[in-house]
Amino acid sequence: MPRDIPVGNGNLLVSFDKGGILREFYFPHVGQESHTKGEPFRFGVWVDGNFSWIPDGWNVSRNYLGDTLVTDVRFEQAELQLKITVHDVVDFIENIYLKKIEVENLSGDERDIRLFFGQDFHIYGHEIGDTAAYRPEVRSLLHYKGERYFLINIFANKKYGIDRYAAGNKEIEGSEGTWRDAEDGVLSGNPIAQGSVDSVAEIPMRLKGREKDACFYWIAAGRNWEEVKALNEIVMRKGPEEILRRTTAYWKLWVDKEKLNYALLPEKIAALYRRSLLICRTQINNTGSIIAANDSDVVQFNRDTYSYMWPRDASLIAYAFSIAGHDTAGEFFFLCSKIIEKEGFFLHKYTPAGSLASSWHPWIRGNKSQLPIQEDETALVLWSLWKHYEKVKDIELIRLLYKPLIRRAADFMMEYRDLKTGLPLPSYDLWEERQGVLTFTCAAVYGGLMSAANFAEAFGDTEEAKEYREGALAIRKGMDERLYMPDQKRFARMIDTSGQIDPSIDASLYAIFAFGPYPADDEKVRSTMEQVIDKLWVKTDVGGLARYENDPYYRVENYDNPWFITTLWLAQYYIARAKNKEDLNKALEIFNWVAEHALPSGVMPEQVHPTSGEPLSVSPLTWSHGAFIGAVQEYLNKFLTLDRCPTCKQPAHSKYRAHA
Repeated sequence: MPRDIPVGNGNLLVSFDKGGILREFYFPHVGQESHTKGEPFRFGVWVDGNFSWIPDGWNVSRNYLGDTLVTDVRFEQAELQLKITVHDVVDFIENIYLKKIEVENLSGDERDIRLFFGQDFHIYGHEIGDTAAYRPEVRSLLHYKGERYFLINIFANKKYGIDRYAAGNKEIEGSEGTWRDAEDGVLSGNPIAQGSVDSVAEIPMRLKGREKDACFYWIAAGRNWEEVKALNEIVMRKGPEEILRRTTAYWKLWVDKEKLNYALLPEKIAALYRRSLLICRTQINNTGSIIAANDSDVVQFNRDTYSYMWPRDASLIAYAFSIAGHDTAGEFFFLCSKIIEKEGFFLHKYTPAGSLASSWHPWIRGNKSQLPIQEDETALVLWSLWKHYEKVKDIELIRLLYKPLIRRAADFMMEYRDLKTGLPLPSYDLWEERQGVLTFTCAAVYGGLMSAANFAEAFGDTEEAKEYREGALAIRKGMDERLYMPDQKRFARMIDTSGQIDPSIDASLYAIFAFGPYPADDEKVRSTMEQVIDKLWVKTDVGGLARYENDPYYRVENYDNPWFITTLWLAQYYIARAKNKEDLNKALEIFNWVAEHALPSGVMPEQVHPTSGEPLSVSPLTWSHGAFIGAVQEYLNKFLTLDRCPTCKQPAHSKYRAHA
């Protein structure tokens, strides 16, 4: 079930399923730890003696309020004659998740309505040793274990505090959970439970015919009792409506930081661009780690998650943020300087806190030791950092990173080569499925070394700059001689570990122009990309570009699944080779495809079903949104170079609006 409408502040992340029910609660890092294990925090309604768990039998629509990280979720039930509108936020400063609930009585009769909120915490990712208790001094429910505390409170009927509640056991000895206690409309009032526990809080309402009223529910997250108690006092002192208002105002200010001239884009593309910026931000930790995705359902597929930082994905997302004019990427690069190995490479992936994460890349192959790396991950950090510097000119940041990150990574890439061919030594591919000398990796290392040369030159290290440039050019020469197939007029995917050419067509071949080895209008690039399009465009009504032929990952039919990132790589190709404004229309067609296949909220998964268009794999995938941001920025930059006044040759439009 895809996750939708995430809200967060870089420490606390909350997201929901397609029924609008909370399913993910991460704290104190985005992606670490999961305190729900993907289980639902149930939302129930009792009215006139009838009980219903949302979304069963309810019409649900999920979206955001425009240009914010504030949800706008509508639940409507014709039989019960009720309409409920919900706005969820995570405060942009404090670790407070808050929900505003507006209930509208659609009947003409006065009615007794009761809302029930279930808390199904699995603190630290498991249910062993949890406690749920009612704290009368603050009239709140509390879940805690170790250094994780979660305080639940409400504001309803013009007063603060929970009067009707229950705590109990779940998932043991035949007990489904305390949430079942709500179904008769009356909670037991049990004040404490330990072990595998859940809790329920009730909000009673009395509404006249056609009347509506609002109430609030919140969870304060902290490391101890005093911390969550203080956060609860902030909500009560400021008022929950003020928490909602100030967070709404902050995100509107944040997303419009660069004041882009959105008149240069179709409105739905402009709206999705802004939405992608916001969704990406929910997946980025304040410590700098950029997380791939946070969707607990994927655990059922491979017993692990996407809640990690892959340096490659993160670098490409940082690139998008940099060219978009947002300075979020700076913390990522600083984190990279702290986690890079002393030899100058990055390993497979990292936890949100920055420690080494789980891996399936071995340190030995046969009887020979090897580096279990994807070398493109090291190279793209430098490539992205140079793009960041070109945009923001953050000289102080580069001064701090030059020796521990730039020089260290560049020296490693120079050494980790086959001196006979000029190419990098074998490593794992970006899809994490095969090992060899990848065209994608070669292109990335070329871009990384050229970026290192640019930095070295800027710092006056002319000899090192010359060496790095020569190393990059040797890689391109090796690509010409070893990876380009003249008979097929395209590049191969890789040279495998036995020295054999793998001629498979792979969407990642876009790297040959994206990271600089060849210009987009080079004949080798043109012929390669035409064959990529011909072979990998999905031949269904859904369309989109697959990763490679016969891709087994989440395969559901006899067609390959289209991915958002690969389809957007095609847009980048059309943009890079455009000679006039009309040539850019193909990129706009891709943007429209993306908008049509995103969820109504704007959230993009990793893949979509090749015939139904339904989301597949994790959702949202941060890389999907980052690829869209980057492609839109590249489109705008190219549009302005092509759209010039015929007389003065200056751009006919400005990329930015005038500041008020």
